[in-house]
Amino acid sequence: MASYTKAAQQWATFARAWYLIDGKMQPPGKLAAMSVIRLQGKHKPMYHALSDCGDHVVIINTRHIAFSGNKWEQKVYSSHSGYPGGLKQVTATQLHLKDPTAVVKLAIYRMLPKNLHRRTMMQRLHLFPEDVIPEDIRNNLVEELAQPRRIPKRLDEYTQEEIDAFPMLWTPPKNYRKM
Repeated sequence: MASYTKAAQQWATFARAWYLIDGKMQPPGKLAAMSVIRLQGKHKPMYHALSDCGDHVVIINTRHIAFSGNKWEQKVYSSHSGYPGGLKQVTATQLHLKDPTAVVKLAIYRMLPKNLHRRTMMQRLHLFPEDVIPEDIRNNLVEELAQPRRIPKRLDEYTQEEIDAFPMLWTPPKNYRKM
């Protein structure tokens, strides 16, 4: 009887879970930092660098990621063919228009450790440009992880009651004119 419970416990320990992350309005670096921990298995108490104990990560809405500042035009992705004059440079905007999942994929790939496990871990990464997920992957999902950054509400998303209940920080004087 004891061996049966140990086998079940060991199976549950080494089983690969599937995690869902919503990438809408999130920076790719924050998404990469969250998903790399899960792909490596660092969130598990039995983690070891030489063991392959990571989980699957599903990221949806990669088309709607957000960079801060002017990074869409300033961030450059470079690759070289190995031949003279073979340097290719693409901005984040051009790469995102060509493939909406490429920016997040590159951020995660570059954040993973540079060893032989990296390709195996990348196989457990599933990226989708919209929130449509195939049914077989949706059935495997265990937990949805919280977004790394809270999305602020836009002004048109507030109701009139919320606007009226908001405290007045400044009261205009009687002779105040709106231009």
